[in-house]
Amino acid sequence: MTGYFIQAFIYLAAAVVMVPLAKRLGLGSVLGYLIAGVLIGPVAGIVGKETVTIQHFAEFGVVMMLFLVGLELHPQMLWKMRHRLLGLGGLQVITSALLLAFIAWLLGQPLSIAVAIGLVFSLSSTAIVLQTLNEKGLTKTEGGQNAFSVLLMQDIAVIPILAFIPVLALPELMSAAQALQTTAEHHETLSLVAGLPTWAYAGAIFASIAGVVVIGHYLSRPLFHYVANSGLREIFVATALLLVIGIATLMSLVGLSPALGTFLAGVVLANSEFRHELESNIEPFKGLLLGLFFITVGAGINFAILSEHLLLILSLTLTVMLVKAAVLWGLAMVFKIHNSDRWLFALSLSQAGEFGFVLLSYALQNHVIPPETVSLLQLVVALSMFLTPTLFILYDKVILPRYQHTTNQQGYDEIDEHGQVIIAGIGRFGQIVNRLLIANGVHTVVMDLDATQVESMRRIQVKAYFGDATRPELLHTAGIEQAALLVVAIDDRENAKALVQAVKLSHPGVTVLARAFDRGHHYELKHAGADVIVSETYHSALDLGAQALTCLGFASEIAAQKKQAFWETEQAASERLYDTWQHGSDGQQYDHDFRKLFIQTEEAIKAAMQAGHTSGQSSDNVTKQG
Repeated sequence: MTGYFIQAFIYLAAAVVMVPLAKRLGLGSVLGYLIAGVLIGPVAGIVGKETVTIQHFAEFGVVMMLFLVGLELHPQMLWKMRHRLLGLGGLQVITSALLLAFIAWLLGQPLSIAVAIGLVFSLSSTAIVLQTLNEKGLTKTEGGQNAFSVLLMQDIAVIPILAFIPVLALPELMSAAQALQTTAEHHETLSLVAGLPTWAYAGAIFASIAGVVVIGHYLSRPLFHYVANSGLREIFVATALLLVIGIATLMSLVGLSPALGTFLAGVVLANSEFRHELESNIEPFKGLLLGLFFITVGAGINFAILSEHLLLILSLTLTVMLVKAAVLWGLAMVFKIHNSDRWLFALSLSQAGEFGFVLLSYALQNHVIPPETVSLLQLVVALSMFLTPTLFILYDKVILPRYQHTTNQQGYDEIDEHGQVIIAGIGRFGQIVNRLLIANGVHTVVMDLDATQVESMRRIQVKAYFGDATRPELLHTAGIEQAALLVVAIDDRENAKALVQAVKLSHPGVTVLARAFDRGHHYELKHAGADVIVSETYHSALDLGAQALTCLGFASEIAAQKKQAFWETEQAASERLYDTWQHGSDGQQYDHDFRKLFIQTEEAIKAAMQAGHTSGQSSDNVTKQG
């Protein structure tokens, strides 16, 4: 038992030290975990043979991640993604597998081994890519969404690949099965379908998938209601883990991918009222296990084999990544993925994935690839995963800035009209402003830096221009000199502040109306010179609060009066809060002054509510008497 405690302490200590340091250096958490594994494994030699066993356990983090991804998707969304899934994802898997198999065959591998190698390396790392896209806020970009579609198709493709690999078995390797028995025992699993005829095997798979759907749709809700009524949070956590582990076990017993099974269960539960509770309970386990998985990848790098075949392994790794990147780049062109998203799409998926370890072990077990080749290929998989975070850094620090510079110079639309009002940003906030103005006969010029958003507006016949409103020449062509108003509704808070400041400096006669994200941003925009500032959620929250009062029995006119009193009282205190923010010194004194004034404001609001309550009560009584 003491040995387990020591091992757990080593892995956790390595993560605690290296991951925050890597994040601070801009390397990302994934690279931090990988470096931590290298330090405690090949470098220091603190961990050893148990790494392989821990890695199989940590792979369950990928299973949990796919379950959480499924919870975010609805069946309707998957149907909308079908063209990307089957077209983009399917072509990526097939084309990459064929090209890599051809290269392996050219390098002297038998055809069956070459095909197996192509299939293994056609898959990318779901864990690294999704984790990094999420950390860097790239999930919603065109490149990120297309990368997700390909990753999802790759996870689905694991099933036919697992079914096909045994067909590639070599007679000479099968004759050496006894010599490989020790290796195979490490991956020996129970199976409900071993020895079944083809029709029965297909029936078992169909029944298992149907069972997941039926249980998820009809039986999970009564189960969660029963557990939730107990009021014990730890039992709900246990139930969530029971669901994920149970489905993963079922999929494994019938020879399917546990990740695919749990992903399907997540999709089925996407409309469940317990979705958010499931996410909050599973997320900590997923994050910890994924981190442990990345550490084991780093710790599992065999530097003895790596140093002995360094040039070969580096050459193979770079070949795999270059071939996959070229395939992805070509597909991005065919499917019209534009601008920097094409780079993101191609670079993010160019590595081999965690399923590569599973498939290589499976190929070894089924006598498809010899042990010495598997050892080399496992290092290629690990090294390509290790290099992936550096590709994201290359994208962030080198490619994206240069590409944005080129876009700024050549890619913006020509604005051929002037407007009474210029609107910078056509997201959910800017759209409403624009619609209201247009409905009242006000001519607007709308621009946004998100080409996808601009195209969406054009599809619904809203005229919009692709352009960066912070660039003076674009504001000039939009008629900033003649405009009466500039509405700032862009999503980047720093750019919004810079735009307000620049316009008020160069065109002080233009009235600037700006959207603020929060109180601090409100003060920053005011300090920059904005004439009118509206917090994006403030008035909608006030409206909802008034509706809440109405639902609690307040007369609608009384609720409206209280809402108005709340707004007037806070506006009266807003200037004092702003002065404190503007002139406040750093440190505890500023915090104390601002906190004291904020508490005074809250007391003033309560007093105003009480005054409104007294007058409101009398009005209510008059209403009742009438």
